Amino acid sequence: MPRKNILYAQSGGVTSVINASACGVIESARAQRKHIGKVYAARNGIIGALREELIDTSKESASAIASLKHTPSGAFGSCRHKLKGIEENRAEYERLIEVFKAHNIGYFFYNGGGDSADTCLKVSQLSATLGYPVQAIHIPKTIDNDLPLTDNCPGFGSAAKYIAISTREAALDVASMCESSTKVFILEAMGRHTGWIAAAAGLAAEREGDAPHIILLPEIAFKREKFLRKVKSSVKRHGFCVIVASEGSRYADGSFLADAGTRDAFGHAQLGGVAPTLAGMIKAELGYKYHWAVADYLQRSARHIASATDVEQAYAVGEAAVHMALAGKNAVMVTIERGKGKNYRWRVGEADLKQVANVEKKLPRNFISRDGFAITEAARKYLSPLVTGEDYPPYRKGLPQYARLKNEAVPRKLKKRFKV
Repeated sequence: MPRKNILYAQSGGVTSVINASACGVIESARAQRKHIGKVYAARNGIIGALREELIDTSKESASAIASLKHTPSGAFGSCRHKLKGIEENRAEYERLIEVFKAHNIGYFFYNGGGDSADTCLKVSQLSATLGYPVQAIHIPKTIDNDLPLTDNCPGFGSAAKYIAISTREAALDVASMCESSTKVFILEAMGRHTGWIAAAAGLAAEREGDAPHIILLPEIAFKREKFLRKVKSSVKRHGFCVIVASEGSRYADGSFLADAGTRDAFGHAQLGGVAPTLAGMIKAELGYKYHWAVADYLQRSARHIASATDVEQAYAVGEAAVHMALAGKNAVMVTIERGKGKNYRWRVGEADLKQVANVEKKLPRNFISRDGFAITEAARKYLSPLVTGEDYPPYRKGLPQYARLKNEAVPRKLKKRFKV
């Protein structure tokens, strides 16, 4: 009987270390040639699987695959396409199984966040009912750090490091100019429903008075007057005020400060920019000169200052997925488990996808100061190890060098084309 192949796919917003997980999968599978056939990658995530647009990673050299470990973004392409429920759209799931059958795929690894965990679970369930069982394993990835049952999510540590560093550096700039120029600086961080990334900015503050002076989180309802009083007092006391705001900052009624009124491909509210919204509010009420910035894609693609812990963990969860598949695991997510004690230790574990899909992990209240504008020592203790260590990519002529793959297509075997 021929060895089963792996289909690996990347989903949702990419990170600076998602390719390290791909590297872990491919290198581990190559070391298990007696038990595993080829590793195929879906071009542009689940869309590529539906369209039968597969990439043969066996065409890549060992050095090219190794270079994925220090390359940001999604080397095989990602997508924002959420498969609906099986009852609503059975055709898509049946198409996936057709593609799996045609290419002898016995293992499906979906590397993404909560929506991809849900897809992974549904694939494992439907494949069994259709008589072609596929072992579906979810490889966690999200800078939002909102997946349950794992201590943290690969991708978050590096985004957190970027935000903390950017906050500290920008604060030094503002402090040097505040006497005669800018009084307020606002940095907008990603985080639609959870404030993990914005909270990480708090690591920049080591002494009383250090920036950020205000952190706005989705977990704490925004109160306009309280916020403006805090801005005013910070400027009076320190000469300036640095604010880090999560894009998902919202009022007590749940409405976003910056809801653009549109929806993305996953059905999420499209947010229109909380930083300029806050800046306008401050200018109108307090009259301070301001600057604002949106970290946007920069925070999730900054591989040049990635966390060494994050890189190591991202590789490890990809590697573990292969070992779990060979051990017969199915419908599970690879997790990161934090050890006990003063010194930071971690190991990989697993969680049932039924307990993971469509569940968001919020920032705990004990990680947020009483006034809601800062992080606590408990948060600092949790966050610090995740941003620790440097793992620089190779440089040439002053610029980082990243992987350039061939991404050769696997010949199609199905006559029918599928529209997505």
